[in-house]
Amino acid sequence: MRTAVVVGAGLGGLAVAGALARSGWQVTLLERADRVRPEPTAVVLWPNGVRALRALGLGAGLDAIATPLPDGGIRRPDGQWLVQPRPTPAERMPVVVHREDLHDALIAGLGDRVELRTGAAVRSVRANAGERPAVSDGARTIEADLVVAADGTDSEIRRQLAPEAAVVSSGCAAWRAVIPWYQAPKLPADQPVGGETLGAGYRFVAASLGERGAAGGSSRGGIYWVATAAGAPRPEPPETQLALLRRWFAGWPAPIAELLDATDPADLVQQEIRELRPLPRAYGFPAGPGGVVLLGDAAHAMPPHLGQGACLAFEDAATLASLLRESRLPDAVASYDRLRRPRAATMVRQTRRMSAVLQTRGRLALRARDAALGTISPRLRNTAASAAAQWQPPT
Repeated sequence: MRTAVVVGAGLGGLAVAGALARSGWQVTLLERADRVRPEPTAVVLWPNGVRALRALGLGAGLDAIATPLPDGGIRRPDGQWLVQPRPTPAERMPVVVHREDLHDALIAGLGDRVELRTGAAVRSVRANAGERPAVSDGARTIEADLVVAADGTDSEIRRQLAPEAAVVSSGCAAWRAVIPWYQAPKLPADQPVGGETLGAGYRFVAASLGERGAAGGSSRGGIYWVATAAGAPRPEPPETQLALLRRWFAGWPAPIAELLDATDPADLVQQEIRELRPLPRAYGFPAGPGGVVLLGDAAHAMPPHLGQGACLAFEDAATLASLLRESRLPDAVASYDRLRRPRAATMVRQTRRMSAVLQTRGRLALRARDAALGTISPRLRNTAASAAAQWQPPT
């Protein structure tokens, strides 16, 4: 029986662990935290992410928890439209999913061939030509045919195998929250929840997560919002951070103020936005009879402006699972590297272009951006959407 060690029990790690187990592998899943629990927020999945989950055999579960996310357009802080909402073809429409629902679906797909160990912080990796790949926590070494590094932006495995890939700040921080339906404000019909508002270094995006009342009062349905601001994360407690957000976004179009007022500080999640510059020189490292591969943020951490982080992680998992079914293990490691590096580089490049547009500062630069945004933003988004829609798992 082939064996694998998956390091990291985030979305990508859970997805690949379950896929390998369903293919007959014996999997050890290592998580550095004491508990495996998701953020109480949501995640946007574009068509490539949805297609990857279907390729992993998780499509039925996704249909039950996903909400379509139509184009809501882009406004300025004064309410003027920069990009009017426009119809989105069904095959290009993203969906939004509560992270806890998605986490539950991935956990349910693990099966009995996955041994989950929490509190396991990997400190070293072995990827030598004449030995089986292995990881160690400093006290115990675990060998396997395959090691999957899904240990996030601060991946210790990537640091040792691809030290050229540095983690750098993207120059902004993000705040996320889901307001449960029982707590959400009741908005007039002419105040749609969806869409984004864009200012000088500030951005606010909101989306409905399921239909009001459809979940029977469940806290997993509601309104999901993300606020982004230039600068470093704030050290203050959540109550103070919410007060700052209300001040920064004061006077912005409804329903932004209403959503911030309805948010419980306990539901607020702050995150520093970081990325890899440059990307790793390789995503696959042959070792003995198998090898080590990088997956998800460990391979291609990027700003969230095009919503491709989780999608690419699921692509990684689906690609690796497909290659391992069709190829010898060493060949699958080499093919994974060959397929995933250019794909990730393309999506990272498009994300950085959008990041430059969204983080424009200065009066003259803002005027030029706003004047051109109606052309630039749809073109960049359409390019990214096309690339996302065209991805298919390898056969």
